[in-house]
Amino acid sequence: MTKQEKVDFTIKTLQELYPKIPIPLDHKDPYTLLIAVLMSAQSTDVRVNKITPLLFEKADNPHAMIRLSVEEIREIIKPVGLSPMKSKGIYELSHILIDKHNGEVPQSFEALEELPAVGHKTAGVVMSQAFGVPAFPIDTHIHRLMYRWGFSNGKNVTQTEKDAKRLFPKELWNDLHLQIIWYGREYSPARGWDLDKDIITSTIGRKTVLSEYNKNKKPIKK
Repeated sequence: MTKQEKVDFTIKTLQELYPKIPIPLDHKDPYTLLIAVLMSAQSTDVRVNKITPLLFEKADNPHAMIRLSVEEIREIIKPVGLSPMKSKGIYELSHILIDKHNGEVPQSFEALEELPAVGHKTAGVVMSQAFGVPAFPIDTHIHRLMYRWGFSNGKNVTQTEKDAKRLFPKELWNDLHLQIIWYGREYSPARGWDLDKDIITSTIGRKTVLSEYNKNKKPIKK
């Protein structure tokens, strides 16, 4: 297969598996999405989705959020991890949204990345999911699969993002980044990976990855 044929096969498979794409983080508007994505750093979406209802019950907009103290926010979000940094970020960015953006989440990468605790990936998720602007935020699943599929060298997420944007059509970015995340979770995880169930990697995967997998596969005892 040529590189383009591999890309086309990947897109077709993902579209067939996920014609309707579930949204990983529960939210109701750009602000609650921004907070949920910020909280998901080095945590799991499942854990975040258990905690956000508790936080949003008390504050689901920046005006209500700044009426809480950093300590109160931290106490609620403690189970997601990194709560000192995240609670401070949530409190401070809520102030900035009120002071600089009329209480609204800004619709630009630059303005989002200026907010405390908001990095490039978080900005990308908000831009794509809240505002429909083409973006390709790279999480651990996408980074892993782009390497496994031979689409990127796996050196860093910046390079992976460049490669993804170069290989995949821009109009598909917002769907594809979510489809790859779900595929990574369900068919090509980091741990407990079963290549027999992973149709994309078993079909187009990087040769070194496949040989490493087969070398480490333990023979079934009869």
